[in-house]
Amino acid sequence: MTIRNTLLDHGQRFRPRMACLKKAEKVLLEMQDPKTGVKSQIQRLVITTIPHALTGEDIIAWLAERFHVDAQEARHLGSTLVALGYIYPLQHHKRLIVKADASLYRFQTPYFWPTQQWPVEDTDYAIYLAKRNIRKKGMLELHEQEQYSHLHKWMNHKWDFIVMQAKEQYRAAKERKKPDRVVFDCQERAYWVVHRPPPGTVSAMDYGLNRRVDPGADEVTTPDFFERIMIFTQQSIMRPRVKSSVSIGALVKHCAIYHGHDPFLSKCLPSNPWLTDDVTSWNLNMPNVETPTKMRVERWTFSFGELLSDPRGRDDFRLFLRKEFSGENLAFWEACEDLKWGAAATMREKAEQIYKTFLARGAPRWINIDGKTMEITVNGLKHPHRYVLDAAQTHIYMLMKKDSYGRYLKSPVFKETLRKAACPEEHKFTDAQLEHNARNRRPSLSPIILRQQEQEQRARTAASAPVDITQVMSRLSRRSKDAEPRPAAQGVRGT
Repeated sequence: MTIRNTLLDHGQRFRPRMACLKKAEKVLLEMQDPKTGVKSQIQRLVITTIPHALTGEDIIAWLAERFHVDAQEARHLGSTLVALGYIYPLQHHKRLIVKADASLYRFQTPYFWPTQQWPVEDTDYAIYLAKRNIRKKGMLELHEQEQYSHLHKWMNHKWDFIVMQAKEQYRAAKERKKPDRVVFDCQERAYWVVHRPPPGTVSAMDYGLNRRVDPGADEVTTPDFFERIMIFTQQSIMRPRVKSSVSIGALVKHCAIYHGHDPFLSKCLPSNPWLTDDVTSWNLNMPNVETPTKMRVERWTFSFGELLSDPRGRDDFRLFLRKEFSGENLAFWEACEDLKWGAAATMREKAEQIYKTFLARGAPRWINIDGKTMEITVNGLKHPHRYVLDAAQTHIYMLMKKDSYGRYLKSPVFKETLRKAACPEEHKFTDAQLEHNARNRRPSLSPIILRQQEQEQRARTAASAPVDITQVMSRLSRRSKDAEPRPAAQGVRGT
């Protein structure tokens, strides 16, 4: 038994992944069913007999048959259960995945399930490392040695208590039978690999920020609550309605169009960078790449918004407009976007520059808008703000959409871009290569740490820079002059 630190509840019960864990538990309970679940049997591990052991190929076959998926999807689901801590390996402890071979696994005892919400504390981890250090006689893994040294320095005030607890647990474990001792050691190690993963391993228990309140709890019924309900109901009644058949048809059409362009529904060519560590897909789809992919060019034909949202497509559309001597329309639209999303300090200056360039009489890049829109825009420019040019921008947007966009899709510029578009072939990686990439993967640094390192680098650069003595002396003399007391003004003598 270990003494846990007293910690305040910061919303561990309301983590967003709790619903996912509940579903995983249902799958695990089905797998443990004695009649329809995964068949377990006594397996031999070196010279030890392990009861109720499973093989990786049996787990994958059961998942594929139960959910009617292929072997790859079943393997991914099994690896997810292992990464969440519901199944633990008996042989390969460093990689929390399911292998499609005779590797042995066991179901984790419910005491170690993530839904038990045990706080993963440093005291328990220090006792576990001290116990492993005693059993292995100092031969720990590299990351375990670093954690052991760190915890020893940080918890030096109670290290004697930690070592005492570790020795007691080690002595109690030696009294167990060898199969039970091996099983418990594997269970405990799997628990800490899940909750304190080694460097380079992506933790499946990374919930992000904890929630301090229950998002599913009933809201307190105050007058403000009922007022918001009334406002929402009135707005819902006034909102125009659409037939469900029309909306469902539009949704089906949208899904059919974007099915091949969704990396979750279709393959990510040439490979998925998140799984293979091959950055070719990102390099081919950079914002201003010279030769875009064929799939990217095809997406420009879906809508005018898709074309303008892609920097490479906007450059291609700009080339077409220049040939038609109407490039000022796209330039005005981009200037309005820069005004809308730019810095507030330069907002007035940008608005005036846009007016002089595109809207004023005799402007060098004058655009054609109707009189009503011009009147609204000119009146708004007296007190400029971010959205002062929205009316004119919408007018030009609709003009390009109805006129220029259709002609662009039929133009030689678009056909030439589509002809030269790249068609990457699929990169096929073996399981050994994927495992090697995952083993060498390292998590990126937090933006806060990067900002601190940048500040420290600036401070070192400033400290190592040569000092101009003349400037320092002149600054000190200027400060001393400012600090000198001024003589009091003499009063006017009366006659």
